[in-house]
Amino acid sequence: MEFASMAAISNICNGFFFIWLLTWGFADILTNKRGEKTRLFRTISSFFSIVTIVSASIITICHVGVCAYKVFDDKSVPYESIIVALTWCLATIVTVYSLLNRTFGRITKWPIVLVLFWCFSAVFDSVLVALMVLHYFESKNMDVFRSISNVINMVTLPLSIVLCCNGVTFCVTRKHKELEELLIQENGEESVGDTTAFTKAGIWKRVTFNWLNPLFELGRGQKLEFGHVPLIPESETAEEAAVLLEESIHKQKTRGSVLPKAIIHAIRRSLAINAVFAGVNTLASYMGPILITNFVNYLSEDSGDSGYKKGLILSFIFFLAKTVESLSQRQWYFGAQRIGIRIRAALMVLIYKKSLSIKYGNTSNGKIINLINVDVEKISDFFWHIHGIWLLPVQVLLALIILYTNLGFFPSMAALVSTVLVIISNTPLANMQKDFQTKVMESKDSRIKATSEILKSMRVLKLHSWESNFKKKLIDLREKEQHWLKKYLYTCSAIAFLFWTSPTLVSVSTFSVCIFLKTPLTPGVVLSTLATFRILQDPIYNLPELVSMVAQTKVSLDRIKDFITDQDCKQLVESQPFNRSGIAIEIEPGEYLWDTNDLDQRLPTIKISEKLKIYKGYKVAICGSVGAGKSSLLCSILGEIPRVSGGRIKVFGSKAFVPQSAWIQTGTIRDNILFGREMNKGYYDEVVEGCGLDRDFETLADGDVSVVGERGLNLSGGQKQRIQLARAIYSDSDVYILDDPFSAVDAHTGAHMFKKCLLNLLDKKTVVYVTHQLEFLSASDLIMVIKDGGIVQSGKYNDLIADPTNEFARQIAAHSESLNQVNPPHEPKTQTKFPQSSHCSHPVIEQEPCRAKGGSSETIPQEESQSGRVKFSVYSTFITSAYKGALVPVILICHTLFLALQMGSNYWMAWATEDAGRVSSKRLVGIFVILSGGSSVFILGRAVLLSTIAIETGQNLFLQMINSVFRAPVSFFDSTPSSRILNRCSTDQSTVDVDIPYRLAGLVFAIIQLLSIILLMSHVAWPIFILCIIIIAISLWYQAYYISTARELARMIGIQKSPIQHHFSESISGASTIRCFNQEIRFLSKCFRVIDDYSRVTFHNTATMEWLCVRVNFLFNLVFFILLAVLVHLPRASIDPSLAGLAVTYGLSLNVLQAWVIWNLCNVENKMISVERILQFANIPSEAPEVIEDHKPDPNWPTQGQIELRDLHVQYHPALPTVLRGITCIFPGQKKIGVVGRTGCGKSTLIQALFRVVEPTKGQILIDGLDISKIGLHDLRSKLGIIPQDPTLFQGTMRFNLDPLQQHSDHEIWEVLNKCRLADIVRQDKRLLDTPVAEDGENWSVGQRQLVCLARALLQKRKILVLDEATASIDTETDNVMQKTIREETSRCTVITIAHRIPTIVDSDLVLVLDQGRVAEYDSPARLQRDGSSAFSKLVNEFLRRSL
Repeated sequence: MEFASMAAISNICNGFFFIWLLTWGFADILTNKRGEKTRLFRTISSFFSIVTIVSASIITICHVGVCAYKVFDDKSVPYESIIVALTWCLATIVTVYSLLNRTFGRITKWPIVLVLFWCFSAVFDSVLVALMVLHYFESKNMDVFRSISNVINMVTLPLSIVLCCNGVTFCVTRKHKELEELLIQENGEESVGDTTAFTKAGIWKRVTFNWLNPLFELGRGQKLEFGHVPLIPESETAEEAAVLLEESIHKQKTRGSVLPKAIIHAIRRSLAINAVFAGVNTLASYMGPILITNFVNYLSEDSGDSGYKKGLILSFIFFLAKTVESLSQRQWYFGAQRIGIRIRAALMVLIYKKSLSIKYGNTSNGKIINLINVDVEKISDFFWHIHGIWLLPVQVLLALIILYTNLGFFPSMAALVSTVLVIISNTPLANMQKDFQTKVMESKDSRIKATSEILKSMRVLKLHSWESNFKKKLIDLREKEQHWLKKYLYTCSAIAFLFWTSPTLVSVSTFSVCIFLKTPLTPGVVLSTLATFRILQDPIYNLPELVSMVAQTKVSLDRIKDFITDQDCKQLVESQPFNRSGIAIEIEPGEYLWDTNDLDQRLPTIKISEKLKIYKGYKVAICGSVGAGKSSLLCSILGEIPRVSGGRIKVFGSKAFVPQSAWIQTGTIRDNILFGREMNKGYYDEVVEGCGLDRDFETLADGDVSVVGERGLNLSGGQKQRIQLARAIYSDSDVYILDDPFSAVDAHTGAHMFKKCLLNLLDKKTVVYVTHQLEFLSASDLIMVIKDGGIVQSGKYNDLIADPTNEFARQIAAHSESLNQVNPPHEPKTQTKFPQSSHCSHPVIEQEPCRAKGGSSETIPQEESQSGRVKFSVYSTFITSAYKGALVPVILICHTLFLALQMGSNYWMAWATEDAGRVSSKRLVGIFVILSGGSSVFILGRAVLLSTIAIETGQNLFLQMINSVFRAPVSFFDSTPSSRILNRCSTDQSTVDVDIPYRLAGLVFAIIQLLSIILLMSHVAWPIFILCIIIIAISLWYQAYYISTARELARMIGIQKSPIQHHFSESISGASTIRCFNQEIRFLSKCFRVIDDYSRVTFHNTATMEWLCVRVNFLFNLVFFILLAVLVHLPRASIDPSLAGLAVTYGLSLNVLQAWVIWNLCNVENKMISVERILQFANIPSEAPEVIEDHKPDPNWPTQGQIELRDLHVQYHPALPTVLRGITCIFPGQKKIGVVGRTGCGKSTLIQALFRVVEPTKGQILIDGLDISKIGLHDLRSKLGIIPQDPTLFQGTMRFNLDPLQQHSDHEIWEVLNKCRLADIVRQDKRLLDTPVAEDGENWSVGQRQLVCLARALLQKRKILVLDEATASIDTETDNVMQKTIREETSRCTVITIAHRIPTIVDSDLVLVLDQGRVAEYDSPARLQRDGSSAFSKLVNEFLRRSL
């Protein structure tokens, strides 16, 4: 009967390979280039080529000979012999053809179909010969060896194995050999392209993973560091993987569904090799059910010495099949992970390239973070499951063949129908699961996007005391996500229940048909059938996960495809080589709009009505009111805005760009200035001195190699602006585009930068610069005045001021009005313009301290990681997070009862069929249904309760982390890159939500099942118990040896993921700068590097797990073999055949189960690192309490707004110098106080001390007599108002940005909008107060954002208001109006103003002059101005000399 099954399999498979070989041959001949010559003689000299041709030819001749023999002997030929002979003839022809036409150097590229056929033939012939030998020992009949076909199979088996080994060896080493051959041809000498341990490993080391032994030895002796981990193979590198995928996409461009097909095409060879291992694993796994009938029958009969031999041979075949199954499974899984690593790297590179090419302001950071953290990982994980798609029908087919052999046609058809019904019934659930998964991803996108925005704005939120409200917004988004997550997980529970029930349904239907047809049932047949169902249960059980993975992967693929196939903005600027015509920029008439499809974009349309030519060496100044379109005009020159109509803009030569909002990279200051260029020390020093950075470097402990924090958080606004100006100048470009570079610096620094940089270093360069400081216009060669997106005037300074009625004259008049506020008593009003020469004196520039709360030269600390085992407290916290762990015992009881009932139902069927007539047919089926149905009920309870725990645990851990992060001090956010927090909120949180609960539960369930099987086996043969204890002890030793290395590798995975996210975020925010400086290749190279670092640890982490499984699998296969050998030697009277057969049936899954236990044991600890990382941020030291109940101030406090500073000392860190040194003064209530001083004197530190961003080390601050250190932070900050230097807007509406706490009416909002000159702009949109604000306020100009922040502060009507450079990016005319508004609206408030513009503070009641952290002067402005020796008087005079 076994031979009949094997013949059926042979006919199907050989027919399939014949068609495939024929199709491949025709396709290759048609596509092969004609006229190519091959080196036949050099190829034939290869030993393996000769062996391959000879082996294939001999096998073909043998099979053809069989056909000829049967024609002459029997006058007829069986069709199966004809099929085999024809297939081998065709395979040999393809072999010769490949040798002649597909040989390169010494490498023959065997087609994958040929390799698969060789592997199939070797495995099939091995099984067939094993069955023949077994049949001989059973029957003692030599007839089996007299069949000519059987003799030929035995003779050709060694040759088939040779072909198989040759093909597999080729597949494993082909890449490396091709590289070696290429290097030999190019260099004339042998060179190795990749020296990693994996690449150099031979077949034996790869099969057993012995190439990892040096890494384990290192990890056992010391803590494993990243530098200890070997490099990854060349094929897994990001660059190599991306090139393959891009080539594949290019080939697929003309077809639909480009991305999925391109991915499959890029990895088709690796996928096919992986499929071979998956197929071998499947075939080997079905050897158990095929042989179990024979073994149970053997146990039931009396036997002598010959019986022992038969039993031992059966046992050995079992052991051999299980060993092949284990080894092929390890190679299958490791190969799948390698494919996943390759695809993940390639997709990350594609996403990065796309995000770098997307034009200014069109990229959502949160979406891209989710793409690389979630979607790419989903697609990567899918390749672990992909073979399940085709293996399921193959496994069902093999099961049907076994069932047909054991039970006959109709029972096997009943099993097929039942299986198909179960699969079909899953369709609606699978669709629901896909829909819910899509909703989960969309809601996760929104949450991550909001989290990213909140983290970037955390300083502002804390200063306004809004963090609690924004935290609530974040929690609301999480609850929306959790709503869909609940539906998704409960749908998964329903699918799990359905497929755990499916074996019961299939068994009941099959045995019912057998009883109805009176098919004889024996324990051997029953147990073989049940073993088949148990093996079939795995793919059916994994089907929900497969369906889930397919659904999730489809969603993720669609999201990535939509992102990377979205059309780029057209190239708007033609970059021309440097010409000799004298023209630097040529602007054709045209119209530009930020985004023609986005209604939320409010940035103005740029209309150029006349052709403009800017000549080399020209200094072109651009001025205009807030929102006129100055920055947009610069962006149109850079090519960042879509052109709606008109001609192109041509820029001749290289470009450099300084954006208005500074973009600083994480790294050293020197790296930021060099920006990928070689160091020229002389020119570098000149640039640093020109930008006034030399004094800053002197005060930094590490000088210009001091590390800059994320987004330059540990630098002041002026320092950031000067660093990026130095970056532009050092690039030595031909054309410079500067967007208001002087707004963030004081008068002294601005004058110095203008003289040294624009008029000296850039004397011969073309410079286009935007400025609100009209005093910088006189030195320009051309001035362009912008209004409503158009150039309303252009010309030289003297020509424009000649007409008093134009727009420029109006702005000059506003500038004069501003100057009139400054009335110096001693200095004459002499007009001093900047000459166009570069020879000017400049004032001494004081240093500017870094704003990092850890000090000036603090480096960004490396991410902390725990070492050693994951602590038990992490497990206990996780387990007890949901309902204090009350549901855990209930789930364990449900699983234990499920196993007991399942084993009971199987034993019942074996026992009841041992003797005919022992029980009635109705009772046989009835009790089986009751037992199996009961087990299904407990599975349903287990699945639902587990999903409930997963939902509750994920939410509780999320809330702990978010509450802790929002209570962290501002210094935490200054020193912690947001990518680290986002990584925990996205990747780690997703792992906690949908992964860890099920892995942890799966581990416990598998341990219980393993113990139950060991007990069952020990009950049949008690020595097995002792052996199992020994084997388990050895396994645990292996696990302990493994985990010290694997644990650190798992921790590295989390740590190495953050740099990828950080590099993506940083590159996206600076994309326009990177493009302008033509630095895409350098940033792409860094992208390759950080992705390879991540792949490096994931590759070796995966390999270490397979290393462990190979060893533990072998140990438990040995246990199973010894069990069989013991049963063979036990007296028959002492054996219950049914119970022994049941033990063997369950023992078949022993190796898979124990591997699952060990794998899960290690994987759970690795995954628990996500919980460890979340808990790490759930215990951040918090700042002072928000509210102190015993010291709550009066609701109306402060009534006067008087601020008293008493001997105030502030230092950011005990190891750093004191910044404020004993400041003592009083700011009277309802007065205007201006705070001035050269940069670095402590102005910003004073404001931070007032808001308790940094706590005083000595002294007090009293507001209306109340010590602010005694009250809660919320009570303090909610009573203070501030307009920060960097205007911060949030995604949402204008109403939300002005009144995020919803405390004011629309009428009040419109009032402040009118006062801040924003009402007309808002009314341009028909949505009025619901006018959208994009992420980071990108659809509003920087000046408009500052006006919104001013309106927000006026709306709050706080008694104390702090203005920190609140109007730095506003033109002079608007500034004059705003200062008047501020004076009127804050007449009863205490206003503290820090400003670089002297007119802004000259009308203050009092002026505080700080010098090196001490009070230098404190008096009314008039008195200080009258004293010609005062520091304030000197500041005013310097401003006037620059401005008049």
